[in-house]
Amino acid sequence: MLSIEKEIWNNGYQYIACIDEVGRGCLAGDVVACAIVMPKDLIIEGVKDSKKISPKKREKLYDIIYDKSIAIGIGSVDNNVIDEINIKKSTHLAMKKAIENLNTKNGEKIKPDMLLIDAEKLDIDIEQRNIIKGDEKCHGISAASIIAKVYRDRKLIELAKIYKGYAFERNKGYGTKEHRDAIKKLGPTPIHRMTFLKNIL
Repeated sequence: MLSIEKEIWNNGYQYIACIDEVGRGCLAGDVVACAIVMPKDLIIEGVKDSKKISPKKREKLYDIIYDKSIAIGIGSVDNNVIDEINIKKSTHLAMKKAIENLNTKNGEKIKPDMLLIDAEKLDIDIEQRNIIKGDEKCHGISAASIIAKVYRDRKLIELAKIYKGYAFERNKGYGTKEHRDAIKKLGPTPIHRMTFLKNIL
């Protein structure tokens, strides 16, 4: 899973930022992106597409990735902006914010010289490669997907305490039957994406 990064490092690039997002298809909550710069040639055992890892394993890997990474940036775009500009533009905005927020543990800003992005192309003045199914092929993109997923899941678990009855702690804002039934019964919350609820309401 390091073959893409190795080829780029061998061409003289220093800081490769790998980027992925989560929450794109949710009915509630933010879309969250993570940009991550990992040390050269480091493979963390068990890192793969976050959707294929159990929540418990993701939590463990989250801590290991954070500890080993050179820099991490999180970008978040809320439901109001998603409703205003659409989910694709919001995903790109979250990714750009994640790149801008790339910091080391000491708070030092890192500017990447190459971006590896899962299936998206950004309008940004940094060289980039867009990799279809990147979270399955690229170690760094998988690491970014794990960080973004755990970060967002934790946020939704907290929001479940404020907005009771929607089971956000279980569905994380995705459109499960339980979640859709709760929207029909209780109506939408301030964190629901109204443009996503047309068929339900």
